[in-house]
Amino acid sequence: MNVRQPSLGIVALVVHARHVPSEVRERFAEAARHIADDSRMILVRTCHRVELYAATDGLDCEAGWWLPLPELPAGGRRLEGHEAIRHLFTVAAGLDSVVVGEDQILHQLRDCLSERHLAGLETTEEACSSGHRPTLPDEQPGELAPVLNRLFQLALHVGRQSRSWREGPPRSLADVALDRIETVTGALAERPILVVGAGQLSRLTALAAARRGARVVVTNRTPERAAALAADVDGATIDFGTLPDALAGVIAAIAGPWELGLDAEKTLLESGAPVVDLSSPPSVSGTLLDPLGPRFVSVDDIARGPADAVRERVRRRIERLLDEADAELTSWIGGRGAVPAIQALTVQAESRRASEVERLLRQLPHLADRDRELVDQMSRRLVAGLLHAPLASLRDDQSGESDRAARGLFAL
Repeated sequence: MNVRQPSLGIVALVVHARHVPSEVRERFAEAARHIADDSRMILVRTCHRVELYAATDGLDCEAGWWLPLPELPAGGRRLEGHEAIRHLFTVAAGLDSVVVGEDQILHQLRDCLSERHLAGLETTEEACSSGHRPTLPDEQPGELAPVLNRLFQLALHVGRQSRSWREGPPRSLADVALDRIETVTGALAERPILVVGAGQLSRLTALAAARRGARVVVTNRTPERAAALAADVDGATIDFGTLPDALAGVIAAIAGPWELGLDAEKTLLESGAPVVDLSSPPSVSGTLLDPLGPRFVSVDDIARGPADAVRERVRRRIERLLDEADAELTSWIGGRGAVPAIQALTVQAESRRASEVERLLRQLPHLADRDRELVDQMSRRLVAGLLHAPLASLRDDQSGESDRAARGLFAL
């Protein structure tokens, strides 16, 4: 028997800091953003990666339903089918990160899916009235395509399960940045670390620095946010664009430039302190890069550095989990091929049942309402029992034989 291989209908455009510089990633992200609210797209964007996933199966390109995907920059990769699926599962498991098993990428995938669902709800009415394209089977206007929703839900499961096997305390990109600083300065206990920014990555940095005993100083464009973060780590704050009197190192994680006055730039250069810029694109002025020299580390530099090791026993366990998730998604996609036959058979059976019950009740006008309900319930149970095995066979159909047999037997 020849097993029918379902068309997986998934494409991933992957642009990562290992191979594509920050500025180029940002241009690709901007191009992807303009089409990423389409129900057949979902965009993943972090400091190290920009990845666009697209559902392509069943689309009529000649009819103009398809949106052109953005051009991949040099170093980017186009993955299709199993390659695209496996890649996302690997990302979710944390095996494609500098910090293996980091929690942040899993949070980012979860947020990405949540935001995509919210965006779909907000655009439903607009999509319904625009007449831009017909919707796909099982898809409501504005909603995320079912195959992408299923793909990301399985990826989140993979991520949660793989982290339950983690050995040792969790690490983040902030820990890698602090490691880089300590290779230059030595232990950070009782030494001042400047955290530029007050977002999630800055918070992770401040907390990680505090755990190492450093004296945390926070600066941000919004002083209130800087003060709130500093309070959480018993730290201090300074005005944005200035520097503390003493400085062991700087870690920046902000959107936009970190603008320093001339005196502050001079102080930074004379301090000898290493600067790690986790922003993408970089927040540190380009005029400082040459004077800082090897003291400056960008988020791209970290991406190209060595990744954390994972024990072989744990890696094998995660690889088996990826295989299982891949097989589950493939089976689910294959089963969707039988959906039209399942729907047609169910509709046909219900129509015939309702017609026969109606004919019977016309011949028995004396039946009480309760008896009529019992007849109706009995007929529904009878049809459901007769259809149970055929529908189960159709749902599990991987060869297409059950689908063809059902269409022939029931004239679907």
